[in-house]
Amino acid sequence: MKIEGAVALVTGANRGLGREFARQLAARGATVYAAARDPLSITDPLVKPIQLDVTDRASVEAAVDLAGDTTLLINNAGILRADDPRAEMETNYFGPLMLTDAFGPVLGRNGGGAIVNVLSVLSFLGWPRSRGYAASKAAAWSLTKSTRLALNEQGTLVVAVHAGFIDTDMVAEVTAPKITPESVVSQVIDALEHDREEVLADDISRAAKAGLVD
Repeated sequence: MKIEGAVALVTGANRGLGREFARQLAARGATVYAAARDPLSITDPLVKPIQLDVTDRASVEAAVDLAGDTTLLINNAGILRADDPRAEMETNYFGPLMLTDAFGPVLGRNGGGAIVNVLSVLSFLGWPRSRGYAASKAAAWSLTKSTRLALNEQGTLVVAVHAGFIDTDMVAEVTAPKITPESVVSQVIDALEHDREEVLADDISRAAKAGLVD
């Protein structure tokens, strides 16, 4: 997929990884709809802020109306909330599911395009302190594989992105080594431009995937 001239919708684009997706895509010549619950929190003059709550169907439908020329959907919005696993599943699994169902036909009409699902190394692994988060990302990984099969005929590339700790606010308290948002986004853009379906962004995600039994 060629990034220059693409039209991207990035969810959770007001901070962290989503903000970096919006920045790099715009810098590479894409038109970027930067989506967040509060569009006023998006200040980059090179993007188009839009209001979007990925857990609200009416909000998603409104985004389709506003961004009907989208060719690249970045399902980035996510939460880590150990005391509320239901909210984690709503945002991290049902959000991408609803966005995919809404924008899949849009991408088909616009030539196929691509969907990027930001997952986690916990798509592969369990973690006692983050059971809900791990379960939601495992479900989103399964969704990614099913979506790839479902949209193959219309020519939509579906990319799974796995990483350990990314240096964002979500894991600000974690002292373990972290990969930068800049590196993750750069790897994803490279995968898009070379039609690759998976990004294992760091050593921990590569080791975890290698340890799976097929």
